[in-house]
Amino acid sequence: MPDKTIICKDCNSEFIFTEGEQAFYQEKGFQNEPQRCPSCRQARKQQRRNFNGRGNRSFGDNREFNNKW
Repeated sequence: MPDKTIICKDCNSEFIFTEGEQAFYQEKGFQNEPQRCPSCRQARKQQRRNFNGRGNRSFGDNREFNNKW
């Protein structure tokens, strides 16, 4: 499996999908090649972690149902 050059769907830059990465994807059973370069993948993950700019939500902190009893 030779290295593949792929165009990032977000920033349109070329990135290399290495032979090792391809083997990893195959081992994990992933059907699709990556569509984003590593920096765009990282940015997208960070965006999801921030939950639309709200940061990490801590559920239960502001709930008052415990105070009913």
